[in-house]
Amino acid sequence: MSPQAPWRRAPLDWWEERDVLLKDGVLALVLALSAFVPTLSPIGAQIGDLPERPASALGVGLVLAQSLPLAARRRWPAGCLAVVAGAFAAHQALGFATTFGSLGLYPALYSAGAHQVRFRRGLAGAVSAGYAALALVLDRLGSPQGIADYLAFYLTLAAFWLVGSTARTRRAEEAQRRRLAAEVATSAERARIAGELHDVVTHHVTAMVVQADAAQFLLTSAPDKAGEGLSAVSDTGRRALTELRYLLDVLEATGESASADPAHADRAPTLGRLGDLVERARRSGQPVEFGEQGERRAQSVDVELAAYRVVQEALTNAMKHAAGRTTRVLVRHGEERIEIKVTTDGPAASPAAAPAAREPDPAGGRGLAGLRARARMVGGELEAGPRPEGGFEVHATIPSRPASERPRE
Repeated sequence: MSPQAPWRRAPLDWWEERDVLLKDGVLALVLALSAFVPTLSPIGAQIGDLPERPASALGVGLVLAQSLPLAARRRWPAGCLAVVAGAFAAHQALGFATTFGSLGLYPALYSAGAHQVRFRRGLAGAVSAGYAALALVLDRLGSPQGIADYLAFYLTLAAFWLVGSTARTRRAEEAQRRRLAAEVATSAERARIAGELHDVVTHHVTAMVVQADAAQFLLTSAPDKAGEGLSAVSDTGRRALTELRYLLDVLEATGESASADPAHADRAPTLGRLGDLVERARRSGQPVEFGEQGERRAQSVDVELAAYRVVQEALTNAMKHAAGRTTRVLVRHGEERIEIKVTTDGPAASPAAAPAAREPDPAGGRGLAGLRARARMVGGELEAGPRPEGGFEVHATIPSRPASERPRE
């Protein structure tokens, strides 16, 4: 189905935004005016079939009482039903002619079933008792209707109530689903922020510790160069504060990603900032070789962040566990995926030690596990482990678009 034209959609949007009292008021007014259209007179709710009484002011008042109260059918459903049902009963008992306005009984019953909050069973019982009393009165007044006729009309009235109750139940279930979805989204966002904090804190704090140790050593061996190390510590600390402020903005955003805000774009970790990441690792004393292949393309926030964190975590681990050993970072930009390979030189692992090297770090181990989870969230894969020739390798493949954005087969 093709989308509606804007000029058609605009009035509908305007109407949807109106207050329910206005909407229901229009319904009530249309029904009341229609009751006085001669061609619509034979259409209506009828159960008494008593000898017809001539029209009078009382009859007009009862017609209006069966239609105009619908203006409050959603705000005061019980009161609306009481007035409409009472007017309908009086209209039938007095023998006035069938009127289109009597159809107001049906939306009044539906609204009570759909919108009444308190005393629902009591209201249903009162309506049933009132109808039974009306049936007895009509029978005493000489109505030709039999028990089957009264029962069939009652079932019709009950059907409108049940339809309203079903709509109410579905609304409640939908509201519950939305609440559960919001709770799941909140939990997922908290887990994501926890991973972000881990990545930011461990990377920058590790770099600052390495830089501070180097500066302390230089204070005695080469005092003239110690200032550069302290400057690197300062720069790394400022970068950490910047990224932490960015994460706080995400936490403060109510259901919206702060990374989508242009005001925060300069703080969001992206593929274009990998060079800065590598340079900070070099200033920490880690020899890093960095290369890119292919044409870099603009990616979604999730893809850019996942790729950035892979490189960041790999460099953090290199500085922690292989300080001073050459680390190579290679990023390949393809049309459908981004491939990242980070290798760190080191002595060859013995066969007995190799399996242990693949196990998570018992002291924490959140880094690589978190990266694997992040890669899976965008439809990618991550493998990490020791190389046969020595050292360690992190290899990640990330689709250019998250799974939720890729077209389905």
